[in-house]
Amino acid sequence: MLRIHGRPPLLIVKMMGKVQISFAITLKSEINIVYLQRINTNTIMSEAELVLVEEAKNCTLYTIQFLSEDDTEFELFFNKFKDDVEFSPDLMRIVGFLGKIADFGALERFFRPEGKMSDCVVALPTVQSKLRLYCLRLSDRILILGNGGVKNTKTYEESRELSGYVLTLQNFDRLIKEGVKDGTIIVSENKIETDKMFDL
Repeated sequence: MLRIHGRPPLLIVKMMGKVQISFAITLKSEINIVYLQRINTNTIMSEAELVLVEEAKNCTLYTIQFLSEDDTEFELFFNKFKDDVEFSPDLMRIVGFLGKIADFGALERFFRPEGKMSDCVVALPTVQSKLRLYCLRLSDRILILGNGGVKNTKTYEESRELSGYVLTLQNFDRLIKEGVKDGTIIVSENKIETDKMFDL
């Protein structure tokens, strides 16, 4: 199910401040929360929420948090590699791209196309890197950060871990498009609005 609330209690909002990243974080009191269900490789459905990371001038950044996890998907990605000598330089490269995206918008040139032609799944970075962070680029002004990992196969489909992250974003993308089509979700220039419940 997918649900977005206009004014959730602040206590359910994950503060991203504890993740030391190089771009500014701004949390507003009015934050859209999205609930969805994901079918993972074990076909277990789990509820999640979309958490605001930053509402910058040119792009609103969100990330997903499954309620069964203590951290958001982006925090899980960040924490996996922040202290890893081999991968932390690649992680910092991705963080640098996120800073540019916050400043200039989620422009196509910042991303690798991933997923299928029919969805909005993209990956960071475009430069050579051992890591991939998968995202949903809804527009130049809305970006949803997913999870990611080490890219040691030719395609993400060959990695069970990476394909799971892409599938999560593809399912979420489908829910948004269905809601926009039937009028129950409004995607404005820089935010998503709805009060309808969805069953996946």
